[in-house]
Amino acid sequence: MSSPAERYAAARRRAAQATAFPALEDFALDLGFELDDFQREACQALERGSGVLVCAPTGAGKTVVGEFAVYLALRAGGPGLVGGGPGPTAGAGFPSTEIPGAEGPSADGGRRRKCFYTTPIKALSNQKYHDLVARHGADQVGLLTGDNAINGDARVVVMTTEVLRNMLYAGSATLDGLAYVVMDEVHYLADRFRGAVWEEVIIHLPASVTLVSLSATVSNAEEFADWLVTVRGETEVVVSEHRPVPLWQHMLVGKRNFDLFHDADAARKHDVHPELLRYTREMLRRLEMSGGRGDGPGWGRAGGRGPRWRGPLRADIVERLDREQLLPAILFIFSRAGCAAAVQQCLAAGLRLTGPEERAEIRRVVEERMSAIPSEDLSVLGYFEWLDGLERGLAAHHAGMLPAFKEVVEELFVRGLVKAVFATETLALGINMPARCVVLERLVKYNGEAHVDLTPGEYTQLTGRAGRRGIDVEGHAVVVWSPEVDPRHVAGLASTRTYPLRSSFRPSYNMAVNLAGSVGVAAARTLLESSFAQFQADRSVVGLARQVQRNEETMAAYGAETECHLGDFEEYFALRVAIADRERALARQGQSQRRAAAVASIERLRVGDVIRVPSGRRAGLAVVLDPGTGGFGEPRPLVLTQDRWAGRITPAEFTAPAEVLARLRVPKHFNHRSPAARRDLAAAVSGTGLDRHEGRRGGRSRGTGEDDRLTQLKAELRRHPCHACPDREEHARWAERRWRLQRDTDELRERVAGRTGSLARTFDRVCDLLTARGYLSPAGEVTDAGRMLSRIWTETDLLVAECVRRGVWDGLSAAELAAAVSVVVYEARRDVDDRASLPRGGVSDAVDATLKTWAELEADEAARGLESTREPDLGFAWPIYRWARGESLAKVLASGDNLDGDMPAGDFVRWARQVVDLLGQLTDAGGASTELRATARQAMATINRGVLAYNAVSGPGAAVRPG
Repeated sequence: MSSPAERYAAARRRAAQATAFPALEDFALDLGFELDDFQREACQALERGSGVLVCAPTGAGKTVVGEFAVYLALRAGGPGLVGGGPGPTAGAGFPSTEIPGAEGPSADGGRRRKCFYTTPIKALSNQKYHDLVARHGADQVGLLTGDNAINGDARVVVMTTEVLRNMLYAGSATLDGLAYVVMDEVHYLADRFRGAVWEEVIIHLPASVTLVSLSATVSNAEEFADWLVTVRGETEVVVSEHRPVPLWQHMLVGKRNFDLFHDADAARKHDVHPELLRYTREMLRRLEMSGGRGDGPGWGRAGGRGPRWRGPLRADIVERLDREQLLPAILFIFSRAGCAAAVQQCLAAGLRLTGPEERAEIRRVVEERMSAIPSEDLSVLGYFEWLDGLERGLAAHHAGMLPAFKEVVEELFVRGLVKAVFATETLALGINMPARCVVLERLVKYNGEAHVDLTPGEYTQLTGRAGRRGIDVEGHAVVVWSPEVDPRHVAGLASTRTYPLRSSFRPSYNMAVNLAGSVGVAAARTLLESSFAQFQADRSVVGLARQVQRNEETMAAYGAETECHLGDFEEYFALRVAIADRERALARQGQSQRRAAAVASIERLRVGDVIRVPSGRRAGLAVVLDPGTGGFGEPRPLVLTQDRWAGRITPAEFTAPAEVLARLRVPKHFNHRSPAARRDLAAAVSGTGLDRHEGRRGGRSRGTGEDDRLTQLKAELRRHPCHACPDREEHARWAERRWRLQRDTDELRERVAGRTGSLARTFDRVCDLLTARGYLSPAGEVTDAGRMLSRIWTETDLLVAECVRRGVWDGLSAAELAAAVSVVVYEARRDVDDRASLPRGGVSDAVDATLKTWAELEADEAARGLESTREPDLGFAWPIYRWARGESLAKVLASGDNLDGDMPAGDFVRWARQVVDLLGQLTDAGGASTELRATARQAMATINRGVLAYNAVSGPGAAVRPG
């Protein structure tokens, strides 16, 4: 208990703070809880007029600082208003407009202070909009996302980061009076696809705007803050690694749950609990001794494929969490199908986590939210199975679900009605769904290209959901053990605090024309030099230069060891290197000839030919379904293997020419997506009696003739005086070390040269291509075509602009236009070997013209050393074409280019909305024909129906904002 003197001193401190920071004291009175030290420190910096970077763990309460910025903007009589003029006319390198002495919004309708609250995803924007409306009222708060425009002139507007970027480039009048910008989840600037947008906003915001950056914990916060100071002025960095709700780490091994660490001290030292180590070692020993046929829980055999470990059943895990009062829980399964299967397994096990009153409330909420979706669509979406799971307190959550379904799951989980959610990692991206416990079924996830281990940052982000502030005393994270999971590796993930923020910034075509139009090409180069990417590159150059110097000193020492009394050993060693290089070149030449022979043999294949694929994942017998010789590049025949896999193979899988071993009759209208058809034809392949691996040979045939140049080099080597040196091989070892170090040093020098001014050089190449294609004049001025490009916001911006200029999409119907533009928007989650089919007529012609335009553009980019524009993807053409023609959702989802079944409803809605967004841009495109604009508007109207008309913010039936 504190003494009277201590209480008096504390009261004096509070009085002093109230005097120094009156706005913060007023703000804190309405919160209902005491501010943490880091929150108070950051808010005080804001009230002093400084920008602030706040780095704190998930769930620590960073958003309170953002909400204080909102409060300051709305508060009359706060710090003086400095308004940003309309348009991207201030910021790093821009002049700013200041209004001295302005004291907040005046009663006579003077300029009002505004705050923009930006988030990386629409779901988080919707959530934050509702939070701020509840606090400040609907008249004070607006929302701007790709789907919604609500009260956009309000003093507080929540928006996605891309919307603010577009405003800055467009010179929107909405920027007038902007005083604060909150960038929630600012660590998104490391995202390789969208991260550049965050840097564009930070660089181009008017200098008068105070920036509030909220980030997850990163290990280079000071470096990021140093950069913010260079581009934004005074910025205070506030870092907190303290979790308000302590997190306990566990590992579930079979039916036993262990603490990962014995205590907090062991956690700091990464010391795994000794009992857990002993038990997992014993499990591994039993697994090895019994060949996998253990006799305890978790031991099992996969039918016919050999013994393996089976972990605890998902239903058993949920039941255990319920028994130990660890619900609500999020169980992360890095697979959409796995999430859906987990719910079904729990239902099949008879799991029920809700009472009668909870079930009634769940049904009421669901029926209210789903009232506007047609009943025939609900049955296609698996509505009744989904509702059954919800009523039992179980749900899945992943990007493949209908957005409306996901929003209901989120609402019910936050309210405590749904107790267990099986989710992919997308749930961890900012939306507020805290739980008491988080379970990780695996520590490996698919990143869109390959299966990779979770990083410490990803592990922290996922487990950070555990522990609800103000509800739970502690949070719990459970990792499910399997033989390939080492508890010490998990301890490293749980304890590591080194996950630095790395910029992904690079100049795009749209960015280039916008910069050229607003500040000119010369000033734009200077602006790009101020990016975080260049800031990091320049800092790294210092370390590289030091390494070059150390290498040069070492090479000098190596050179002394190579000195030979018979002659110049450096000259002798150069001959040895030349011989090795020549031998490698001859080997590559032979490989190239073999590949050419393989390509020629594949081009001769016909439907029904049975061949043997000698290497790769699909090695074995296969029958040709389509020769695949049309289109660009090498042939990629569509085949069906003995193992019932259907897809396209490449010449890279053939080490020798493809040989036709037999022929089979393939039905004329054979559907390789039908499991039954694949099974029957695969059986016929097996019925040929051919050995699937026969003819697989090692070694490579070589010509007997010696290369003339190689013979000459070897002769020169034997004649060299150093060849007779008794210490020749000792000298050669030192010479090789020197040669390798010289090669590494040359690479380091290239990296130093490449990183110094690297973004500006890339920008110059981008401008060169834009000038060659007529988007910039030779003097660097933006042309009419460039102004059109400046308003196209998509990853394939230049390809879209080229298609518009060439009239590729003119003369199409609304449904045809939707299908044609989808190929530059859609991107399949995984590479599909099969080229998707297209509706005949106008769509096919337009797509062919788009592919031709892309090929020309890619060649131009390659010639200038630029990153290639993504190849158009045809996989969404049929679904959006059918939907725009008014066909049912069932037919639309069934027409997706997906070998595993129907297209997920969530994917369909997401891509359809992106098509609508691009169509909206076409309606405003300056270079588009009147006919194209009208057709684009018509296409948007035909798409925005049914599940696409559902609005997450305003509920069913509300209008969806075009573009």
